[in-house]
Amino acid sequence: MSIRISVLGSGSRGNATFVGTESTRLLIDCDLGPRILRKRMNLIGEDPDALDAVLVTHEHSDHVGGLRSLLKTRRSRGLEAFMTCGTIDGCRADSFEMNGSAIVPVIPDRAFSFNDVEIEPFSIPHDAQQPVGFSVRHNGMKVTQLTDLGWIPDDVADAVSASDVLVLESNHDLDMLRMGGYPWSLKERLMGRNGHLSNAAVSQFISERYDGMASNLVLAHLSSRNNHPAIAELEARQALESRGFDGSTLSLASQDDPTVPIEIG
Repeated sequence: MSIRISVLGSGSRGNATFVGTESTRLLIDCDLGPRILRKRMNLIGEDPDALDAVLVTHEHSDHVGGLRSLLKTRRSRGLEAFMTCGTIDGCRADSFEMNGSAIVPVIPDRAFSFNDVEIEPFSIPHDAQQPVGFSVRHNGMKVTQLTDLGWIPDDVADAVSASDVLVLESNHDLDMLRMGGYPWSLKERLMGRNGHLSNAAVSQFISERYDGMASNLVLAHLSSRNNHPAIAELEARQALESRGFDGSTLSLASQDDPTVPIEIG
């Protein structure tokens, strides 16, 4: 009775994470076109035609850009897309052309059951209409994805606690962002409380409030222009070691390749 997880792609050019059990196949977000999605799922031994649902965190195009095509071209049976009412409004989901698929509204901070999993959407601070992170529970195990937020308030830290796998944003290096070529208005947005988590913010979270219970910590949504994988990994690893959590497996998600599947249980 295991859970299988792979981040299929993570970054400004498209996000999607696969979470599967024996009888349920989920995506968290979908901004991968049909061909790329099929290729990356096939690389981890999965079939996109077997997907049961998509959990949508928010309406930004790098998270929903491939959703319309997925819902429209589904070959076998209907696919459900779970999202908040704000996200439905933000991506105009009521206008999606679907072949028997369904848009299902969810309420932040209210868990619901789907097949053999329990899904917990929780509110996060980001510049979208009603953004959420998601935890997926199955047989006593918990997988959480937390990306696209400017800071980690106490209620979010509580929501991700006791996760067995945590996919956590580590978007930018503050010095690289400040010295980079982005307009200052965009830099302010990215560094703001409704923007994206920096490496430093992740390090602080690990050092001060992370419970260390995840056997696997995956850093995700790294900026290709304002971060470097080695820097993000070093800061997170130093924070883990400072807390005595050096036994946790730390890995990084990629924009262009799926992560090696993690299986727990």
